[in-house]
Amino acid sequence: MKYLIVGLGNKGEEYTETRHNVGFKVAEKIAAEIDAPFKSANFGWMAEGKYKGRKVFVLKPDTYMNLSGNAVRFWMQKENIPLENLLVITDDLALPFGTLRLRTKGSDAGHNGLKSINEQLQTQNYARIRFGISADFSEGKQVDYVLGKWNEEELKTLPARIDLFGKACLSFVFAGIQNTMSAFNGK
Repeated sequence: MKYLIVGLGNKGEEYTETRHNVGFKVAEKIAAEIDAPFKSANFGWMAEGKYKGRKVFVLKPDTYMNLSGNAVRFWMQKENIPLENLLVITDDLALPFGTLRLRTKGSDAGHNGLKSINEQLQTQNYARIRFGISADFSEGKQVDYVLGKWNEEELKTLPARIDLFGKACLSFVFAGIQNTMSAFNGK
């Protein structure tokens, strides 16, 4: 059985430590857990490994956020991965910092990465795990906030939150979406 876990983010050193790239950070944690190094591949960087007997592909698209769907569609088709075995990791302004919300489907909620994936897959019915980044910005400053670096307070707990999200993603692979939602949502 094959799984595709996609961490959303933007390529480029200037984006590495930004809130919008938390999907990349979680993807890197998962790849480290399954001892699978990232390699340059079509549409991004791919880590390929096994977790409890299941084949896991971890993708960091290099298409920039707004075109993430191209990478997701390509790898799902190339590896023949069923929609129910796709998990997308994304940031979410609507959730308090570090909040974990796993869903089986949903709208893009204004997130350009999810919007691109929805358009390319022609569905919203795929699992996504949202990492709360809060909405602590003044009017008109959303882009600056999302593309801004973590503040000192966030940096204190960020590694533990990334670790928890990595565990939730691997639980999705082994225990399934329903069990993982029960065990991790809201934590």
